[in-house]
Amino acid sequence: MKRNILITGGAGFIGSHVVRLFVNKYPEYRIVNLDKLTYAGNLENLKDLEQKENYCFERADICDFERVLAIFEKYEIDGVIHLAAESHVDRSIKDPFTFARTNVMGTLSLLQAAKHYWNGNWEGKRFYHISTDEVYGALELSHPEGVEPPFSTTASSSEHHLAYGDKFFYEDTPYNPHSPYSAAKASSDHFVRAFHDTYGLPTIVTNCSNNYGPYQFPEKLIPLFINNIRHRKPLPVYGKGENVRDWLYVEDHARAIDLIFHKGRVADTYNIGGFNEWKNIDLIRVIIRTVDRLLGNPEGASLDLITYVTDRAGHDMRYAIDSSKLQKELGWEPSLQFEEGIEKTVKWYLENQEWMDRITSGEYEKYYDDMYKNR
Repeated sequence: MKRNILITGGAGFIGSHVVRLFVNKYPEYRIVNLDKLTYAGNLENLKDLEQKENYCFERADICDFERVLAIFEKYEIDGVIHLAAESHVDRSIKDPFTFARTNVMGTLSLLQAAKHYWNGNWEGKRFYHISTDEVYGALELSHPEGVEPPFSTTASSSEHHLAYGDKFFYEDTPYNPHSPYSAAKASSDHFVRAFHDTYGLPTIVTNCSNNYGPYQFPEKLIPLFINNIRHRKPLPVYGKGENVRDWLYVEDHARAIDLIFHKGRVADTYNIGGFNEWKNIDLIRVIIRTVDRLLGNPEGASLDLITYVTDRAGHDMRYAIDSSKLQKELGWEPSLQFEEGIEKTVKWYLENQEWMDRITSGEYEKYYDDMYKNR
């Protein structure tokens, strides 16, 4: 079956992995990558796809309804995988307007374009919206009786899943966002569901835990710390580093998106998590140990780079996703143990230092500005 799928934010971290998976796995599909190429969008993430016949790129702002609708018409779009979003909490605290514009109004623009173009012919159509676990708020940090937090990458996923509490986010957990970022994402989730309830638009929403892996913009914790260790720069840790996050390798997330897009139930919600919780400070020690080993440094050589800084405003203590619904209904589960994923991730960044240097210098942004200034 030939399909024309619009993937928004496809030049970003998660988006580029989803685009690559779909382009390579489904040669009969036409994959249209729509990205504004803001600071977090980088087409170098997809250079291996540039000559693929089933891949197209459109530089556009999802908030530009007329342009988005024209793209629907040009490519006869019958499926949307919506990843485009402002996603960094610190940036949202400094500039909430941008997050509301992109995450809320941009999503509304896409929904309205899909509703207008499909015009009630919902058969075979799908609007899949990717969201975050942060919309659920925060969980308390606790240690269930008889379960000790693991501090090594060799601990099993089940041990990590119960290490810091026995409460988790489920698909029916009430929304309680605490940051401008999560508030904007929560609003966009509500709009997606409202378009199904009001107009019948065939929608799906997923809420995912923290992703890690290749091509992540280096303001995020793991690539930032890998790069800082490489350059002997401080490793800033919020508060005491006690905050807990669940981590999922990005290619496992992409596989989940593929499965849900094709087999998930319309109007349903699925949580996607790694069953892999880590305190920030313990994760940082794992990163230090791995980077030092791969660089040939003495064990613990970079521990002195840890620098404790004032905690982030409204910093949620713990996020923990329960993915059992996705596992039971569609058979998905993470393919990588954390030690495999973190090893692959660190090796990729150390082996792609030119990519990292172009990002951190801002050189890549000038390249795209020059490329598109006359278009």
